[in-house]
Amino acid sequence: MSEPAPKLRVDKWLWQARFFKTRSLAASRVSDGAVRINGVVTTKRASMVGAGDVLTFATGDHVRVIRVEALGTRRGPAPEAQGLYTDMSPPAPRSEDKLPENPAFDGKGRPTKKDRRMLDLSKSRHLE
Repeated sequence: MSEPAPKLRVDKWLWQARFFKTRSLAASRVSDGAVRINGVVTTKRASMVGAGDVLTFATGDHVRVIRVEALGTRRGPAPEAQGLYTDMSPPAPRSEDKLPENPAFDGKGRPTKKDRRMLDLSKSRHLE
């Protein structure tokens, strides 16, 4: 008889893989229904994951798609944690550098007299 593949609680795995700072934070995200295991929404913190499972969840404004490669035995350093998964997420959208519509003070010390004149001139144009 072959033994079943080893499994680990999803909240514990997310914490060990360093996606969440605390295990209770990972557990609350799972119980809120913010985590999918193989495309199925789960609200049980004790849901089991194993190698080959795909997890989908949001971190900040970025959706992460992660394939579980291994189960950890501890919450180790970041390089060790990165070996537990393969990131299949689409690349994060790049923020394009925007040119300011009007001249603005960039926050480095006091603005010069020329900077103040340009700012006053741009304000008066917007009022007309």
